[in-house]
Amino acid sequence: MPRIAVEDTVGDWLTLNPALGAGLGALSNAVYNHSGLPMRILEAARMRIAIANDCLTCRNARQSRGKEFGVDEAFYDNIREWRTSAGYSHRERMAIEYAERFSLNHMGLVDDEDFWLRMHQYYNDADIVSLATCCSLWLGAGRTARVLDVGQACQLMLDSVTPY
Repeated sequence: MPRIAVEDTVGDWLTLNPALGAGLGALSNAVYNHSGLPMRILEAARMRIAIANDCLTCRNARQSRGKEFGVDEAFYDNIREWRTSAGYSHRERMAIEYAERFSLNHMGLVDDEDFWLRMHQYYNDADIVSLATCCSLWLGAGRTARVLDVGQACQLMLDSVTPY
């Protein structure tokens, strides 16, 4: 049951402050259509944050062209076991690790020189900024939706324009 007086949809809560809603919509558009990162990287990081946030809408969201890019149910089901599951590349594992630490222990990333050496083996600085910005959207919007208990019964079909 929503903690605010809105229809229980994914985006109705954003109508309470249209300017902020438009800003969040613009960031979401940039994340899903202009990050420059492959769909598997984005979905791996997004799902890890969705699990950390316990956001049902985020956990149930799927890419409409996911199967075309190797993003199937097994891909999502094994995110919790990313360290040992054979279904992820080294680059995808780094994205999941970043998302996990970003959402659960962001201060642990600050001075972890080993992590940053490994991260720079797989990502350039522009990619790191893209991943960080994407994670910021998912962490903030997902936690907001979960805390306000809005749209938790919805199932989203994501339609990235440039899935790579």
